[in-house]
Parts: sequence; structure tokens; C-alpha cells
Amino acid sequence: MKIPSKINTYCPKCNAHTEHTASLYKKGKERTLAIGARRHERELHGYGGQKYPIQRKKAKVTDKKTLVLKCSKCGRVVMREGIRLKKLELVR
Repeated sequence: MKIPSKINTYCPKCNAHTEHTASLYKKGKERTLAIGARRHERELHGYGGQKYPIQRKKAKVTDKKTLVLKCSKCGRVVMREGIRLKKLELVR
């Protein structure tokens, strides 16, 4: 699905419809020193193996793409959850 890179939509900070630049959301790098990551790493050592089952058969073919909308007037960033689709393309 193709969407324009500039979308005219509501900005909660400006309280008006302004032009927003659209981009795809990308997950950042996970912190290795976070308490959950350290706890999980500790559980994997020794006997017993994996603590919870690893999902091997994925049920869904598509995933929901999240749009990151940035207001051109004030710079406020709003995330908008998209619909299920295989590929999302930004058209300039």
C-alpha cells in the first residue's frame, strides 16, 4: 500500500489540522543491561533450558505498520497504528 509522505491531519498541540511528515516506526535497540534482559539471561544458564516456549509457527502473515507523524508547525510527534498489510510504501 502506498501512502503520501506528507499528510494533513490533526495536531493535538496546535489544536488544528496541520501538515505532518509521515515515516515508518522502527524498533530501537534493546538494552542488554535492563533488569528483564539480565534476569532472562540468568534463567538460561545451567540445567532447565528455555523458561517459556519459543513461538515457532507464526499464525499471522501480515503485521500492523505504525506510522510516525511529525507536525511541521510545532514538531510534535504522534504515532498512529496502521492497518494490517504486508508492505507499506511512502510516496514522495
